[in-house]
Amino acid sequence: MIFDYNVIWDSLPLYFAGLLTTLELLGMALAFGLLAALPLGLMRVSRKPWVNLPAWLYTYVIRGTPMLVQLYLIYYGLSQFAAVRESFLWPWLSSATFCACLAFAINTSAYTAEIIAGSLKATPAGEIEAARAMGMSKSKMYRRILLPSALRRALPQYSNEVIMMLQTTSLASSVTLVDITGAARAVNSESFLPFEAFITAGVFYLCLTFILVRLFKLAERRWLGYLAPRKA
Repeated sequence: MIFDYNVIWDSLPLYFAGLLTTLELLGMALAFGLLAALPLGLMRVSRKPWVNLPAWLYTYVIRGTPMLVQLYLIYYGLSQFAAVRESFLWPWLSSATFCACLAFAINTSAYTAEIIAGSLKATPAGEIEAARAMGMSKSKMYRRILLPSALRRALPQYSNEVIMMLQTTSLASSVTLVDITGAARAVNSESFLPFEAFITAGVFYLCLTFILVRLFKLAERRWLGYLAPRKA
């Protein structure tokens, strides 16, 4: 088998354009997903059923259904309703970029909410007792002690979620977006060289994963260094 480097070289501009689209989708999905996950995570640790149950149901449904199904429901499914097509939301819901970002943000918010809830539940009792001894109200205790501490401890799990979301963005090509995977599909359809097309996409994803892993390692060293075992 002869590997055709010329096809890859000629297609690099398309791949780099796809890289920008992938980073745009990933950044917006993570930003809006985290914003939604914070209140959902707090709701998940509430002892009040009317607060906890809606958040649990949301995360259960989202985590229990495939990402591709959610994307298709938002991009293709909503357009079948005349009320949606005639609403003020249609300019956004008719956009593949908006629908993909919305679907990805909804998906990652459910997983991130459970990560935050798990970190909150794992808060050492001593931190809570110390906050109460300082006379902090519940809201101030969450704002100054529990939530910052939980977010730091959640970094290793959240890094996995970010990597998984990076891989998930490859589904955007199924709704006409030309991300990295969409670029590979376009190259394959033009050159009929699937190995060259998709191995190049794989290299792009591997490089992005390496960068993200290194960034999270630095973040963990910065904010979780106090949890590392002390040298004798």
